[in-house]
Amino acid sequence: MNEDEPAAVAAPVRPKSARIDGRRLRSERTKQLILEAYMALVRENEAVPMPTAAQIAERAGFSVRSIFERFPDLHAIRVAAADYGLAHAAALAPPRGVEGDRASRIRAQVETRAGTCERGVSMWRALVFSVDETNELKERVRIARQRTIDRLEIMYRPELSTLRDPERKYLLIALEALTDIESWARMRDMHGMSFEEGCAVWIRAIDRMLPATPPDA
Repeated sequence: MNEDEPAAVAAPVRPKSARIDGRRLRSERTKQLILEAYMALVRENEAVPMPTAAQIAERAGFSVRSIFERFPDLHAIRVAAADYGLAHAAALAPPRGVEGDRASRIRAQVETRAGTCERGVSMWRALVFSVDETNELKERVRIARQRTIDRLEIMYRPELSTLRDPERKYLLIALEALTDIESWARMRDMHGMSFEEGCAVWIRAIDRMLPATPPDA
């Protein structure tokens, strides 16, 4: 080589760890797209709560092989979708209006719960359709219902504080049953109520079920 010519610059070599991280990110992105495809199919056709692998693959734009490279079976997709739905619901529906008066707390809790039900009824039905198959799905259902009870306990703490167990426990169970996602779906689908009408029904029922609010609350 002529000493007056500049030396050739070698192309940088990416560290092996960077290549692995890149592949892992692409794989996680593929998993996310598969989950989104499954959830979209469930929302569009509630009569078929478990789409086939071929349907999911076509919707996601991948091969069936790609699906089973990332999920061992269709049941694993259901469990992953349930976890995604639980996380999504928690992120979109934090407790609000906790320090308000009785009427504002009831309205805030009802509107938040109704929004969660409105968004999640299709996925909930797909979950409970297969809930008896494994303990994993039963646990997701239990977590979802317990989170609703926990939220009710936060929102109606002043009223609940006037009760002793087991009356307090029984009231929470009744409130959770009243505001169950299928209760919301029946009002919307079977009885043709609007979002606002459904909220009004829940607001009136909860107000009647709760004990009197302590004067100092």
